[in-house]
Amino acid sequence: MSADPALPPHAYVPGQTPRHPEGAFDTLRDTARAGMSAEALADSAAFRAGLKYLEGEFFWEAHEVLEPVWMALPERSPERHLVQALIQLANARLKARMNRPRAVARLGAIVAGHLGACRAAGGGAVVMGQALAGLEAEARRLAGARQG
Repeated sequence: MSADPALPPHAYVPGQTPRHPEGAFDTLRDTARAGMSAEALADSAAFRAGLKYLEGEFFWEAHEVLEPVWMALPERSPERHLVQALIQLANARLKARMNRPRAVARLGAIVAGHLGACRAAGGGAVVMGQALAGLEAEARRLAGARQG
């Protein structure tokens, strides 16, 4: 495993901060390719950066680098559902930052649905190093966000 990817210079929030230059994340995105195993994808710089960006509140950026991981995973696999849940979680957190509670609630329900599909597809308590219980709790919290 290589060194952890660095955080971006700023978090992009549509309408609030500047967008990153086109291709800014291509080097990371290129570390996730079709034909890689779920284990290799979990160790890819793209996946590790996506997790780090989520934790660091770089939500738009997390979506950018997790997308090729999701695309490289087999259809209907627990891993693919998990990564889709992480992408939508990033989207929900971004919408929270943008003060869009109805979108947060809608996306929280989508996250919960992907996590349910992850379990239904055979995912255990931990998928790609991620504990599902904590993600499920956050999905429930987001889905219950004020519809104001």
